[in-house]
Amino acid sequence: MSTTTVMVLDDEEAMRSLIRKFLVQEGYRVIEAANGSEALDLLKREVPDLIIADVMMPYMDGFSFAAELKKAYEIPLIFLSAKGEEWDKIQGLKLGGDDYIVKPFHPGELLARVESVLRRARQSTSAGSRAAVGPLVLDALSYKAMIGSETLSLTLKEFELLSILARNKGTVFTREQLLESVWGSNYIGTGRTVDTHIKTLRLKLKDHAHLIQTAWGVGYKFEV
Repeated sequence: MSTTTVMVLDDEEAMRSLIRKFLVQEGYRVIEAANGSEALDLLKREVPDLIIADVMMPYMDGFSFAAELKKAYEIPLIFLSAKGEEWDKIQGLKLGGDDYIVKPFHPGELLARVESVLRRARQSTSAGSRAAVGPLVLDALSYKAMIGSETLSLTLKEFELLSILARNKGTVFTREQLLESVWGSNYIGTGRTVDTHIKTLRLKLKDHAHLIQTAWGVGYKFEV
């Protein structure tokens, strides 16, 4: 079972360390950034399941980061701030924040908020068309696959093949299962068709080609 990844975005190293400690103890994987600009660069390499962002930061504050984030990603976002005024909370929620926690906070409160936001996000994702799997974002309505801000140029079959593997990450599919799922039970072809499409998918994934792994003698799986 894959580990849930949380990005902690705060210019104070002590605060990042404290939050990381709380989250790691509960089994979360944590990645960190010191400001909004650094976080946007990190997102080009890895898309987390949730972001906790401080509001007051140099270079790019939390609200400015949220505005940029929502242009390209649909990642649950919790704002963290020493400012507890109602206007700040409303502004954060208007910018797409899923929750707003005022410092100082109790570890139990932070973890409860994290679990609540993640639960709502998973329910929404399972019912919706978009899914974030590691650095990959899939949109079933537009048939788009994105890594960071880059949209992959995929054929319909390539998109369907990638979607099946990614949305069932960790599951090994045989070539026969992939043939039937993507090309249909009446398709006259062999496992070589799947192999060829996997090869082109890996080329288009570039530095993320390793996400599609070969299960020797069986088939393929998507692993983050």
